[in-house]
Amino acid sequence: MSKFDPLIQKITDFAQSFEANDNTLKEAKTCFFDSIACAFLALEHEKVQNFCSLPYIADSSGSVGVIGTDIKTNVVDATFLNGTLIRWLDFNDTWLAKEWGHPSDNLSVILALADYLKVKKNKTFSFKEILNLMVIAHEIQGTLAIENSFNKKGLDHVVLVKIASAAVASKMLDHNHQQMNAVISNALVDGQSLRTYRHFPNTGARKSWAAGDASARGVKLAFITEVSNENYPTAVSAETWGFDAVLMGKDPVKLSRSLESYVMDNILYKVNFPAEFHAQTAAEAAIKLHSKFSFDEILNIEIQTQEPGVRIISKKGPLTNYADRDHCIEYIVAWCLLHGGLDANSYTDEAATDSRIDKLRDVTLTSENKAYTERYYDLDERAIPNKVIVTLKNGDIFEEEVIYPLGHRERRDESKPFLKDKFKNSLNNTGLDTVFLSKAYEIEDLDRVEIYDILTKIYK
Repeated sequence: MSKFDPLIQKITDFAQSFEANDNTLKEAKTCFFDSIACAFLALEHEKVQNFCSLPYIADSSGSVGVIGTDIKTNVVDATFLNGTLIRWLDFNDTWLAKEWGHPSDNLSVILALADYLKVKKNKTFSFKEILNLMVIAHEIQGTLAIENSFNKKGLDHVVLVKIASAAVASKMLDHNHQQMNAVISNALVDGQSLRTYRHFPNTGARKSWAAGDASARGVKLAFITEVSNENYPTAVSAETWGFDAVLMGKDPVKLSRSLESYVMDNILYKVNFPAEFHAQTAAEAAIKLHSKFSFDEILNIEIQTQEPGVRIISKKGPLTNYADRDHCIEYIVAWCLLHGGLDANSYTDEAATDSRIDKLRDVTLTSENKAYTERYYDLDERAIPNKVIVTLKNGDIFEEEVIYPLGHRERRDESKPFLKDKFKNSLNNTGLDTVFLSKAYEIEDLDRVEIYDILTKIYK
């Protein structure tokens, strides 16, 4: 039996054996319902509904449900749609480090496989087991993100979704160590997405379904490994042809930190603002400034942010679509200064016709505050600071600084009422059993929650 690369073995050892404590599982419960809320909210938008009516899905039959719909399809396509719905509005949880991402993207495969295995193999899971799987997926994706910058290589962070989803899919299918090693090796060998669709001049809606696609690839690879008995032990380290040699160059992928529950324990929630997370505190700061002056009084605007905030979401020139706008810090700040709020409709083509937005963008300077960057990368603090400074034509200066966004560990208690409202508001117009789902959200004793009752209620 071939010996697998240490990185693969470490992920497998963790996924096979980890059991989260009750406090972490309770955090995972909050994350579970927040992710479901994001999917419900996404269904209000016509463009995401087009994905639910893709001909090859609409014409298929199966036993696996899709969140908020009456679709029954196969497990791979259900994973894709679940992931697309959870991710569509850029409103689900976030993880920021050298790499970025949204670990709740992996819930898509957990939900689909839980449904599939109950019907096909009479294998069931407790709610605690589902939450523990979430913790495992979060930790794999998030810990790899702490130490490795795939974005600097031009690779999209959904490579980590694929790896994490492949691992939890393998665990749910009761694979042994050797089988799980093989599944993860396949995920590493698989072609990895470029970040092209997240950046000018090619920014597009693919960023809203890329994670669903990656998660679906993960579960598909788990099934393929079951029947093909193939494995690639040095998928990471092989000379010339391995992941490091081909993609990472002088920065080989590493996983030196221990795998526990750090990511779920420190996850970031998007509470009020569906916007790229590096801009969350900028939005909050701008909203605080909204009522202090009028548009006509503004001379210029300065945004001080972290280095990733400059590199990822500071944009000049035309913003051609929704995906461009919700990843532009200048657009977000301008909108919040003008309107005193931000929601999913703030980025539509109709909203962007307000000529004042581009006028404010033209007089905005965005720059790195090195102290903010240091606090951002400090793993004990994990701050995401932004400062918005507005200079008026009469010389008056107004500024607001926000260090930790609502949804950060440091503001968790403050966030809880808003997260509850986010979930309950997401149930409006779904046609689902809002009474049951609202009660399920409130239950503190995890042993009293039946996951299959929830699955029945989140599908039409």
